[in-house]
Amino acid sequence: MIVNGSSATQLAITDRATQYGDGCFTTMLVRDGKVEYWDAHLTRLQSTCERLLISSINWDELALHVSALAEQKTLGVLKVLISRGSGGRGYSPEGAKTPVYIVSQHPFPAHYQDWQRKGIELNVSSITLAKQPLLAGLKHLNRLEQVLIKHELANDAFHDCLVLDTDDVIVETSVGNIFWYCENAWHTPSLNFSGVEGVMRNQVMAYLLANQVPIHQCREGLNSIQSASEVFVCNSLMGIVPVSAIEFSDGHRAYYLNEKTRDLQNGVMNY
Repeated sequence: MIVNGSSATQLAITDRATQYGDGCFTTMLVRDGKVEYWDAHLTRLQSTCERLLISSINWDELALHVSALAEQKTLGVLKVLISRGSGGRGYSPEGAKTPVYIVSQHPFPAHYQDWQRKGIELNVSSITLAKQPLLAGLKHLNRLEQVLIKHELANDAFHDCLVLDTDDVIVETSVGNIFWYCENAWHTPSLNFSGVEGVMRNQVMAYLLANQVPIHQCREGLNSIQSASEVFVCNSLMGIVPVSAIEFSDGHRAYYLNEKTRDLQNGVMNY
């Protein structure tokens, strides 16, 4: 693990990442010694830090360490976490003048390749996301909602789950962003009130727009996805994963068609 340019295994207990979740992170796929979509990940980190008013990160130094660690891997995962740094007791960021970046290495989740081939089944989480426009879209460190969603999912026989907000509007899944095809267009949730603006989500949308395929960002309930012909989930590590079925409160809905999703898997990878 690299902490502000040096090898380390510990973090100060006064660090605001541990005290208040005061920071952000991104998780990246490494393939053949390079980080996929590094520029997009870096841009997201920079824009998130700007919105959280975290400054003075040495981005060039961070990029060098990310590149050096990536060169050691054929297939793996790198995670970059940024904290506002250490400060005094209390919520005020006063005194936290030296931000901290952490780069850690992790194995690639082997089951993701199986998911890509076979698809996954979802249910609908009973836990809803709060609406907070100030933080919407950001991959910040306050992840208690997701922790509880994952805890609930661990007791179910499903690969992943749909997550709604407090208005019963579809937002995302426990692992990434979601898209569905209906009425001759792709749909994906608007992230104006909650959810994470994933790097892979943006890659998919850019590809669709470049190829003049209709894509709508929307605030829709479960009825919209129930009427879809194809559904997929995506994130930076697993890429695009077809959804084969969703368990709704009123029954099981299978999605047999995935031709458009398979085309996207190939198209986005080569975009």
